[in-house]
Amino acid sequence: MRIADRQLRPVLRVSVTAGLLAPWLACGADSPASPAPDTSDDRIALSADGATLSGTNGGGGGSIGWLHNFDADTLAGVAVEHQGIANSQWTFGSVNGSLILGTGDARYGLYGEAHEGAGDVGSSSFRYEIEAVGIIGSYYKKLSLLLEDRRIDVLQSHGNLPKAGITYQWNPHISTSLSYAGTVSGNLGTRFTTARMDVTGPGVNYLAGAAFGQASPAVLNLGGISLPGSTLREGFVGLSKPFLILRGDLSVILDYIDLSKPGISDSRHATLTIGYIFHVGHR
Repeated sequence: MRIADRQLRPVLRVSVTAGLLAPWLACGADSPASPAPDTSDDRIALSADGATLSGTNGGGGGSIGWLHNFDADTLAGVAVEHQGIANSQWTFGSVNGSLILGTGDARYGLYGEAHEGAGDVGSSSFRYEIEAVGIIGSYYKKLSLLLEDRRIDVLQSHGNLPKAGITYQWNPHISTSLSYAGTVSGNLGTRFTTARMDVTGPGVNYLAGAAFGQASPAVLNLGGISLPGSTLREGFVGLSKPFLILRGDLSVILDYIDLSKPGISDSRHATLTIGYIFHVGHR
């Protein structure tokens, strides 16, 4: 998969914890360092999701975004998203971009993203601000290394959450990745490990993974929800399929998060997200 395609992630909403989750719709389709065949492309990204949360009526949301490849190595996008869960709701706009440098067996992708908005919990309002910058190095079309720093400021939760990750392309059809994120400032109290596998099949791409550790609800994109305890257990599965006649890619992701503490709290959250990226120009 092209490094530039990895920046589709902010446009379609899934749990931030999953890190490498949708909409990397073509995951595994190309090797990590493969150059993009198209020189320019425009895409419209749409998503809708429904969520459950123990002890509440759940919620849902959606997003719409536009992505543009200026050339094979430069991408930029904008999006707007709305989410709601229990008595909390929030809306934010997003901008993101990436640039790939280098040739041959060593290529580097620089990327940045910003999500800015506001929401409310009952009668109380809050700001929603998340920014990130990172670099992905890809070597010999098999190995990719990631370094990222993410700043989160949502309700009373704030701090920096750097992440390091590694991805290995075992063959044209299977890749695996492992990442670790941990708080270095503020009160996020977050540290977790994520493992993921991607399988490219004939016409359908699959993904599955899990995360475990400790996480703030703000990191999990749960807006203003306040949950006691922060032990994280998460699992996710999904698939993506291109539809050439419809000039687009459909993705379906199921994400389950358990923040419960036995005898103290029951906090379970499940999200089903359906996304579609429509190619306006050539593919």
